[in-house]
Amino acid sequence: MNAMQISWVLAAEDTNRLGRFYSELFQAGLLPGVADHHCIVQFSDGTRLEIYKPSSKRPFPTKGRALAPCLRLSPSRDPLPELQRLVSTALQQGGSLVEDARVEPFGAEAWIHDPEGNPLLLLVPLASAASM
Repeated sequence: MNAMQISWVLAAEDTNRLGRFYSELFQAGLLPGVADHHCIVQFSDGTRLEIYKPSSKRPFPTKGRALAPCLRLSPSRDPLPELQRLVSTALQQGGSLVEDARVEPFGAEAWIHDPEGNPLLLLVPLASAASM
């Protein structure tokens, strides 16, 4: 019996650059893929983001918010400073801000674009005193 694994896939023009962006931003491993235009970002929980360059014989996938990765950090009683640190790191690595960081009843969040314009949600949930 073959083991089945689910991962995210993300189309990219420059797979190496985008792989480094996500690896550095998420502090995750960066693994080679099945070809030189494919790489895998390996998260500590086993989740994988596979970044690939589509065949030139097929149309490049359209970008949008219908499906986007979310980097969810550990809950915090004061989530905004941690989120602002992460947004700063993303901007230094070539990302761009879509919407300013904001505090919501559930925590702090910000939408950014990665270096190729793909949407990414950064989220720091609010921790209650009981959950810490």
